[in-house]
Amino acid sequence: MQRWQPAYIGLGSNLDDPQRQVLRAWERLAGLPETLAVLRSPLYRSRPFGPVPQPDFVNAVAGLLTRLDALALLGALQALERALGRRREGARWGPRVIDLDLLVFGRERRADGELTLPHAGIVERNFVLYPLADIAPDLDVPGLGRVSELKARLAPEGLWRIEPEE
Repeated sequence: MQRWQPAYIGLGSNLDDPQRQVLRAWERLAGLPETLAVLRSPLYRSRPFGPVPQPDFVNAVAGLLTRLDALALLGALQALERALGRRREGARWGPRVIDLDLLVFGRERRADGELTLPHAGIVERNFVLYPLADIAPDLDVPGLGRVSELKARLAPEGLWRIEPEE
């Protein structure tokens, strides 16, 4: 039997009530096979990344424990995106109902046609590092460094924490 591995997932949405979409995706992560959803960061609002004009995003990071291997988890995340209404046609970095990115998977490092680990953009995206630092500040991202140190290199420009509703 495969041993449990920690995995961190970036969640984002900027269509169809983005906050609800991210929370719905978080709930569905708990239903993935051989996987436990154990941590969720606060929600953040962020300006869109990339050249396409579009609404602001809502972002969060989830911490999972899983017995799936990295490719099986990636496949499960992509299937969940489809089930939640994600369509992959259109501009890269364009608007989307839901986006689930496998950010870190245990100590795994890889870069091939199927998957790059850790996620290629992790060190330059405050909308990933700020929520990741909320749940795993001491996480050592393989080959890149500690999350709290990576976060300290990025300004929170264009990023706002969403306070929970009372």
